[in-house]
Amino acid sequence: MVVEQYLPPWFSVAPMMEWTDNHYRTMARLISKHAWLYTEMLAAETIVYQEKNLDRFLAFSPDQHPIVLQIGGSNLENLGKATRLANKYGYDEINLNCGCPSPKVAGHGCFGVSLMLDPKFVAEAMTVIAANTDAPVSVKCRIGVDDHDSYNELCDFIYKVSSQSPTRHFIIHSRKALLNGISPADNRKIPPLKYEYFYALLRDFPDLRFTINGGINSIDEVRAAQEEGAHGVMVGRSAYHNSWSMLGNVDTAIYGAPPSGVTRRQVLEKYQVYADSVVGIYGNGKPGLRDLVKPLYGLFWGEPRNGVWKRKADSAFHHCKTFKALMEETIMAFPDSVLDSPVVDTSSTTRVDKFADSKNLLPLPYTAKEEEEEEELLYA
Repeated sequence: MVVEQYLPPWFSVAPMMEWTDNHYRTMARLISKHAWLYTEMLAAETIVYQEKNLDRFLAFSPDQHPIVLQIGGSNLENLGKATRLANKYGYDEINLNCGCPSPKVAGHGCFGVSLMLDPKFVAEAMTVIAANTDAPVSVKCRIGVDDHDSYNELCDFIYKVSSQSPTRHFIIHSRKALLNGISPADNRKIPPLKYEYFYALLRDFPDLRFTINGGINSIDEVRAAQEEGAHGVMVGRSAYHNSWSMLGNVDTAIYGAPPSGVTRRQVLEKYQVYADSVVGIYGNGKPGLRDLVKPLYGLFWGEPRNGVWKRKADSAFHHCKTFKALMEETIMAFPDSVLDSPVVDTSSTTRVDKFADSKNLLPLPYTAKEEEEEEELLYA
């Protein structure tokens, strides 16, 4: 595993539970060769307890590079062992989840975004993770938690974690998290986006690398974030629900590669080989055809016949035994013009000012308090 052979993570697909699984990543890589892909969050305990069955959770095709493993947990021993077990799989980066607001994850002070309230522990965890992997390490977090949402508190977290561990890359979801019982979906909508916090971090921590996340839904917005200085841009649901248009433009618009000319039909033909090789391999019909078809819905987002195809597929699930049979029965829902045309360039020459105002709203510069600096010396 040589990370330097890949282009930088200027664009990455966010880790999303039950979405960015092996099936989605296989499909995504058929569309974009350069986007950085993240796994779903895997609990360290799952990796440790499934030591005899790790391929089901950690194995991936070499074609999926560059790929980042995101783990979650609050037990140092398990985090270290899980990282050590994952190391042999050759991930290109190991990321610690300090941003998930789900009650199952963050509740009861467990892990996820709750860890932001304990930066000293996060620094210890990142040190343990880094000691057990050959890959770089990173942290994905929010800009705050509940009432702990000031810019200074965010900076305290970044400062302590980076100064007390090898962590040099932070993925910043530019919303705070609310742990008062609202759903994860509402946590992606209700807390306001504060991009000014992200851009202030670029100013105040010039030796670190920051990737912006949250509310970014188009290639134009990705480029706008970069033009304002973001080192990288992470996109979540738009890269899943509209994968054909979003991922199809990443290599050309973000990485400057020539158009691949790939068509949806070619993606489906290659994905079919994968799908029929894995259907039912874990027993009890898992993964099933529904699991394998799920990532494909984003291929036809916005197409007039998408609903027809979904209904045909829903009916075919009841009797088709192979992915090939299901495709042969349903794919005629789309005309050849949809299946055989390469991706359309959706970028615009019109400047997007989504992040421009953030530079006018920057909070005052951060300065670490002297007593905090003295405390850091105790852990140096």
